[in-house]
Amino acid sequence: MTDPSPMLDTGNTAWMLTATALVLLMTLPGLALFYAGMVRKKNILSMMMQSFALCGLITILWVAAGYSLAFSEGNAFIGGLSKVMMRGIGIDALSAGNVPETVFVVFQMTFAIITPALITGAFAERMRFSAMLAFMGLWLFVVYVPVAHWVWGGGFLGGVGVLDYAGGTVVHINAGVAGLVAALVLGPRAGFGVDNLSPANLALAVIGASLLWVGWFGFNAGSAVAADGRAGMAMLVTQVAAAAAALSWMFAEWALRGKPSVLGVISGAVSGLVAITPASGFVGAGGAMAIGAVAGLVCLWGVTGLKRMLRYDDSLDCFGVHGLGGMVGALLTGVFAESAIGGASGLIEGNAAQLATQGWGVLVVTAYCAAATWALLKLIDLTIGLRVAPDLEREGLDLAIHGERIH
Repeated sequence: MTDPSPMLDTGNTAWMLTATALVLLMTLPGLALFYAGMVRKKNILSMMMQSFALCGLITILWVAAGYSLAFSEGNAFIGGLSKVMMRGIGIDALSAGNVPETVFVVFQMTFAIITPALITGAFAERMRFSAMLAFMGLWLFVVYVPVAHWVWGGGFLGGVGVLDYAGGTVVHINAGVAGLVAALVLGPRAGFGVDNLSPANLALAVIGASLLWVGWFGFNAGSAVAADGRAGMAMLVTQVAAAAAALSWMFAEWALRGKPSVLGVISGAVSGLVAITPASGFVGAGGAMAIGAVAGLVCLWGVTGLKRMLRYDDSLDCFGVHGLGGMVGALLTGVFAESAIGGASGLIEGNAAQLATQGWGVLVVTAYCAAATWALLKLIDLTIGLRVAPDLEREGLDLAIHGERIH
């Protein structure tokens, strides 16, 4: 007797449709508002424009070839071309969790959209718009797609047991490291360390961070690709880690500076959301609380002590929050993973090897992303140029590049 053919699960499908919309909400309008609120008034529109334009660019590239190269059958390093331009993905095609593959395509597309959008925070207020589009289009295929395949698409990192439930390495370490390299290659903004470069509108940033927090439930709980108990646990630990990180950052800043800042508490929440992302399908509430608390402190150090020590101008702290937060989360997944939740045990359950495996994954992705990002930026700088002219930078990118401004 043969097994029955897989059948669409309407409950899982309904949840994945919702989760996909939530993840897109993280970029538009979440990240667009978060980043726009943290730049100077003359660059607010340019930051929103970058998130919006990238949503369009990455969508087309993902459908054309990105999804196929990341998730179709290939080898240990890259997928194949069997699903280029959605070939073979019809209305009845099913993916994991017995949901339509079309839904899974768009769900993964939203991850591919937000990753390069995160990088824009590192070089805010100084990169040419044309250079940004060229860099991100190339970066998607050279960096994001291969790493997604390595971890989630049947590649070698997933094969050796690297755990990344929802994108700690694929999204956040990738974006953070690329952002750091971009900040170093472009150099600091004019007036860095001298002029007042403080945020123009923290109210916009708070709204954006709030939308990120809500959308993150789709990011993490949606990665179950099912409406089940593991998705519920992912939702719980996402909330717990964000809260713990917001509080640890806030209280540490309060103790160090005498005042708890709005920018600090929202940055802390985002650092906790970043850190729980790789762990969200593997840890319980206690592990999430510890991960969030550690992430808040490490990322606060990253955007203050580390930045001052190395004197780089990562404008909106892409590396300090997403790079370091992703590394903290990836490593602590190897500490707090519980076999009863995700089938993998960590150091606390006696499996020290998992921590070593997580460290290996962090090193591989960091090294590859840094080298490839540097090469792409140098290529673009030699061809069309990376940075706006000094007079345009002083004028502000809203008016200089887009011919518009906020009055």
